[in-house]
Amino acid sequence: MCSSTSNRSSRSQNKFVNVETHFKGWAKPGIIPPSLNSGVGVEPHETLDAISGHFRIFQLRDGHRFSTDDILTAWYGTTWCPTARTALDLGSGIGTVGMICAWRLVSTKFVTIEAQSDSVVLAKKSACYNGIENRYEIREGDLRAPEILGAEEKFDLITGSPPYFPLGDGVESEHPQKLACRFELRGTIADYCTTAAKHLAPGGFFACVFPHEPAQLARVEAGAKNSNLVIVRKRPVVFREGDAPLIALLGLMRAEDLPEWFRGQTWTEPDLIIRARDGKIHPEYSAVKLAIGFPP
Repeated sequence: MCSSTSNRSSRSQNKFVNVETHFKGWAKPGIIPPSLNSGVGVEPHETLDAISGHFRIFQLRDGHRFSTDDILTAWYGTTWCPTARTALDLGSGIGTVGMICAWRLVSTKFVTIEAQSDSVVLAKKSACYNGIENRYEIREGDLRAPEILGAEEKFDLITGSPPYFPLGDGVESEHPQKLACRFELRGTIADYCTTAAKHLAPGGFFACVFPHEPAQLARVEAGAKNSNLVIVRKRPVVFREGDAPLIALLGLMRAEDLPEWFRGQTWTEPDLIIRARDGKIHPEYSAVKLAIGFPP
């Protein structure tokens, strides 16, 4: 169990005298979480890994690990909705997107939804370790279930890194956590759109990631249209300079929150390049990583 907030705050100053402030010349930004007082340990089958600033995340050694897709989703959502009072992360997995968002949005109240028990356990440990459990609620359940969210619950920012493929449309992992993160066991991009549309606050922003291949983008467009959402912006992501984009970051809003003339257009941003032709991290992606508290 996490220590109480009062106990943490009263003891934290002495506990963090020797905290590592730099990593290979990079100064770690942000608050120092009260992890030494949390009582949260790393089990042999787990790892505890850096995520944003001094925040860390628990992961299974042989399970699903956080990805560039997750990092970019959190960056995109918090970049285009930087003043969110409330935030919702759908299909939150081990909590990568939510944790990064919580690091960037220090006053925001979060709700996350995840169906896999193993991932929920890890996310709860991470929230405790990072000292955000008082503003970070983790709900275990299917995002499509009507009881998982109250009809009155609305959020300024909603994020989602949904599975990309229907079952049978690729090589399926035998690890249940990996399988559910890649294949649509509990909902499609259309379900993410439906849930987001129901729970966006007026003027709210829904950020997600999905494959850039035309047939896949068509699925996002159909899901948005059926949910009365507008894709207001799209950012193709190129993993190596010169290659075609593999994924796209998408920002959606409710049609009713936009002027009628605006509802039929999408602004396509320049490609975001992860690695340059020589294999080195592209300067823009280095800047993105700095923005989420990650070494460049």
